[in-house]
Amino acid sequence: MAAGCSNEASSAPVGIATEAEGIDVDLTMLSSTIAYAKVNSIMEKPDEYLGQTIKIRGPFDAFYYERTGVYYSYVLIEDIAACCMQRMEFIVNGQHTYPDDFPEKETMIELVGVFGSYDELSNTYYYLAVDEIVIWDK
Repeated sequence: MAAGCSNEASSAPVGIATEAEGIDVDLTMLSSTIAYAKVNSIMEKPDEYLGQTIKIRGPFDAFYYERTGVYYSYVLIEDIAACCMQRMEFIVNGQHTYPDDFPEKETMIELVGVFGSYDELSNTYYYLAVDEIVIWDK
């Protein structure tokens, strides 16, 4: 198993509030269409969510950008018809290398992290800072 990954599947029943866990936005409790709309809202007004803890679930993806020489990691969110997709970048805290420390692409993952931003190449990007990648086992 890759570092920063866990095979422990979350089993929290639907409808249980996550305030006790310190989660501000729990996208896992929403239908796929509503979760997709909420991620769009977060990306349209990201400054309103900075510092908030977000829980999200979806397929893993990674992309190598030659200009920076960096692999970027994402969790994908699709609407129910799977015709529209939004992605949210995440960064695993600590030292991790892609692909060694990450699941295979399209593996269903669940993340809990703090929403933050960074500047790169004269642009601001938004991401979740997470401690681990939980492999979601339905």
